[in-house]
Amino acid sequence: MTIRVLVAEDQSAVRAGLVLILRAAPGVEVVGEAGDGERAVALARELRPDLVLMDVRMPLLDGVAATRAVVAERLAQVLVLTTFDLDEYVFGALRAGAAGFLLKTVDAAGLVAAVRTVAAGDSLISPDVAWRLINEFAAARPAARAERLADAAALASLTPREREVLGYLGEGLSNAEIAARLRLAETTVKTHVSRLLGKLDLRSRAQAAVLVRELEG
Repeated sequence: MTIRVLVAEDQSAVRAGLVLILRAAPGVEVVGEAGDGERAVALARELRPDLVLMDVRMPLLDGVAATRAVVAERLAQVLVLTTFDLDEYVFGALRAGAAGFLLKTVDAAGLVAAVRTVAAGDSLISPDVAWRLINEFAAARPAARAERLADAAALASLTPREREVLGYLGEGLSNAEIAARLRLAETTVKTHVSRLLGKLDLRSRAQAAVLVRELEG
């Protein structure tokens, strides 16, 4: 199936390069371009892409607020582009429900692979920083005692299999990798992931990984 992508990036030269790479990839269609966050949200509502490739620092509406709107309205998956300063923008995008984070220095093959990964329902964090983002995020924003108790109560609603899957999400494994570990069909794993995210009121697999690390801390 064709992956329909909306590219949101305020630097025209960078945006043109991203569009060029994606348009050359088999099975990927660029359905729109936006130079600011407000336009990105408007186009997401209009075009309903499978994925929004979102810069975090944009005029009018930054990528964090735009991500929050896109995810809250279930318009598309969001793959965030960043220079990766590990600042409040990146942390904000994670809280907003971004499904993945990608460095702007990524090469063409890495960009296309990331788009395919996130569009397929997996989360992705640039291998250059691996899970450092999640670890630092959890350390910088430790859950309060009341929040931890609430999280523990929510975890009690998970089935044993869903708890297993959650643990693997905390390790950053993909659906295919989890399926191999548990000897399950990948579609079955996707169902478990969807159900556990709903029970825990989480918007993305990356948020699930943060929760695992907070509870381990």
